[in-house]
Amino acid sequence: MAQPLVKKDDDRDDEEEYSPFLGIEKGSVLQEARVFNDPQLDARRCSQVITKLLYLLNQGETFTKIEATEVFFSVTKLFQSKDSGLRRMVYLIIKELSPSADEVIIVTSSLMKDMNSKTDMYRANAIRVLSRIIDGTLLTQIERYLKQAIVDKNSVVASAALVSGVHLLETNPDIVKRWSNEVQEAVQSRAALVQFHALALLHQIRQNDRLAVSKLVTSLTRGNVRSPLAQCLLIRYTSQVIRESGTQTGERPFFDFLEASLRQKAEMVIFEAARAITELNGVTSRELTPAITVLQLFLSSSKPVLRFAAVRTLNKVAMAHPLAVTNCNIDMESLISDQNRSIATLAITTLLKTGNESSVDRLMKQITNFMSDISDEFKIVVVEAIRSLCLKFPLKYRSLMSFLSNILREEGGFDFKKAIVDSIVLLIRDIPDAKESGLLHLCEFIEDCEFTYLSTQILHFIGNEGPKTSDPSKYIRYIYNRVILENATVRAAAVSTLAKFGALVGSLKPRILILLRRCLYDIDDEVRDRATLYLDTLASGESEATNDQTDEDVKGFLFGSLGIPLNNLETSLQKYEVSKEPFDIASVPKEVKSQPLVEKKAAGKKPTGLGPPASKPTSAVDAYERLLSSIPEFSSFGKLFKSSAPVELTEAETEYSVNVVKHVYDGHVVLQYNCTNTIPEQLLENVTVLVDASEAEEFSEVAVWPLKSLPYDSPGQTFVAFEKPEGAVSAGKFSNLLKFIVKEVDPSTGEAEEEGVEDEYQLEEVEIVAADYMLKVPVSNFRNAWEAMGDENERVDEYGLGPRDSLSEAVSAVINVLGMHPCEGSEVVPNNSRSHTCLLSGVFIGNAKVLVRLAFGIDASKHVAMKLAVRSDDPSVSEAIHDIVNG
Repeated sequence: MAQPLVKKDDDRDDEEEYSPFLGIEKGSVLQEARVFNDPQLDARRCSQVITKLLYLLNQGETFTKIEATEVFFSVTKLFQSKDSGLRRMVYLIIKELSPSADEVIIVTSSLMKDMNSKTDMYRANAIRVLSRIIDGTLLTQIERYLKQAIVDKNSVVASAALVSGVHLLETNPDIVKRWSNEVQEAVQSRAALVQFHALALLHQIRQNDRLAVSKLVTSLTRGNVRSPLAQCLLIRYTSQVIRESGTQTGERPFFDFLEASLRQKAEMVIFEAARAITELNGVTSRELTPAITVLQLFLSSSKPVLRFAAVRTLNKVAMAHPLAVTNCNIDMESLISDQNRSIATLAITTLLKTGNESSVDRLMKQITNFMSDISDEFKIVVVEAIRSLCLKFPLKYRSLMSFLSNILREEGGFDFKKAIVDSIVLLIRDIPDAKESGLLHLCEFIEDCEFTYLSTQILHFIGNEGPKTSDPSKYIRYIYNRVILENATVRAAAVSTLAKFGALVGSLKPRILILLRRCLYDIDDEVRDRATLYLDTLASGESEATNDQTDEDVKGFLFGSLGIPLNNLETSLQKYEVSKEPFDIASVPKEVKSQPLVEKKAAGKKPTGLGPPASKPTSAVDAYERLLSSIPEFSSFGKLFKSSAPVELTEAETEYSVNVVKHVYDGHVVLQYNCTNTIPEQLLENVTVLVDASEAEEFSEVAVWPLKSLPYDSPGQTFVAFEKPEGAVSAGKFSNLLKFIVKEVDPSTGEAEEEGVEDEYQLEEVEIVAADYMLKVPVSNFRNAWEAMGDENERVDEYGLGPRDSLSEAVSAVINVLGMHPCEGSEVVPNNSRSHTCLLSGVFIGNAKVLVRLAFGIDASKHVAMKLAVRSDDPSVSEAIHDIVNG
């Protein structure tokens, strides 16, 4: 039996030895590239060398600038050859080398000649190469040819032009958007691939305009899209429009199209439509039924890919709608013995989600048989299914916990092991009877755990739950083993866990103190520091055993929270300068600086879903805050609430370019004027803006920060600060006059004259409006956020908005006045709609969360009525929103 195995290995070695790419080195290949310069070109030899160069490039080999240039210029000589195979290799190597702008010009004429060649293969490949290497200037020169190629009769050429458009859209969107008419024509092509690429490009051109995307989908769903690939794309775009429309399930636009797609001939289209229907938000059982029926038919298909796609989709559906999938159980049971282990795994996990308690043991035995044969991705699916099953049938926790502990000992990656650990932790928390056995399984796992993160998390969990068990002492051995055998991070976590047992279990405290004293000799300073701290803490509790307050202090220290956001503590420590005054932790602000990315779910309360401010990137916020805090006059203003986008105060191409950014604090507003001098022969000095606040009565000027020097084409900033009533929504209009001293500059030497002349320049007005006091903060689920906010601080009223051009114009006007974030695509008003509901969210000055529900209606005379409902953390904020609308 051994002989064939040896022979097989020998055969494999022979294959590796004769691999055409074995032992390829960059230096030798570059030497071989000299054949490109031979007077008599050997097409076959040149193709082999280019293949080796492409291999090196795709293996991550980097060429120096000189090497790449030499290869590029040598390759360009190969355009002399008429060999079509070599020409295709030349296209590939030019595309991979990505020549610089000054080198591109060398091959441009050759590529443009090929682009107009009679050989379709040359034309298509030349288009692909040109789109990869040209810049915007050259693109305008060949734009006419590309537009012609899009509607070319040859499908290969048309597809090449369309795919090039997709890539060029990222770098030259303005040019590509001019091709809309040609792309629209290509969408009607009879060639399947052309229609597919044309639809993809047309959608990308319009993707930032929801109304345009909706119109595109409307026209195509009524038209005749023949290509199965294009139909799949259209189904995806349709489901996107349905999600963004935010309408109720019974009123979904385009849903009939999805349902009709279930009756198409192409299997990929049928599956895409079924998957799209199952993924719709709030889909009903009636809407699911046709999609589930189609997927059920796929389960018995002879094609493994269809069986896999169907069972995977049903697996996801079973999470939200287990009853809808129950009818497929008989078909899925036949897949348990499927040769494809991935299909069998998904079938079993789906059955676990939809089956009853009596079938659990039978399914668990079948899973165990092939668990080692499947990838980690599917192992995680199994683990998640078992976790949900155990919560569904808590009496089965013993067999399910035993299964989880067994697979925890098997080989697997981090994500797989983390999924098991998370499942065991969840079961321990939700099923009290499973606590002791679960903790022991975790203890046994960390004996051989190779992942530091998991070891520390498990130790932390054992420290919280272990002391509450009937026999806490049995866990000490596992914990102390970590101090002896593991790395410094795990040793430090083990020391903290030991201290928790010492604090909560009085009988164990003397032995815990002995173990902690041994840790004082650890080689890592973090471990020694923790041991010293905990020894001192536990010993203080021991010396005053009669003092209950001391014991409570110890427990509070070990188990309580810091009470200060870690981000705030880190920022305060970074700003602290070493001095005689020690760092005072009481000086750290306790309020959270920004909304968390994901809110933790409070007991009995749904998450509001309010995320971080979306008005500008965090980097811009930080940059503005650093800039303003560095100016002494503004450092006492407190926390910056919001910075607006720059507002232009001068027209384009004037002598001086000025824009303003409005920085809003609780009791102040700072106007930052960004100035640019566009005259080379002038130097501006002592630049300030004289602000007239006569039309802003609640604002009083408190500080001016001038700009000392403003050379040519070197932007600078000058600031004016105003005080306003704290927390008030103060509005007003400011007139601006730019004042400065002009000094002439000698163009030859670049030196300015010593004497200057005072001058001034009138700027546009700046207006502070109510929207400046609102941050645009999205919510992930408006309905949950609205219900979680409660109606304690709700304020509802109705308003007449007078005659308007359209309902859409009225919605936009109110959104702009409030400055809030539209949720779930509700800012888009359907065509010819007589009523509309708009949902808005934000954070008002003072960090008060605000949710707004607007109901609009328009009559025959185009008079618009609006019902405004506001919910907020603060009742005064709800009133303020209504005051803004009244104003």
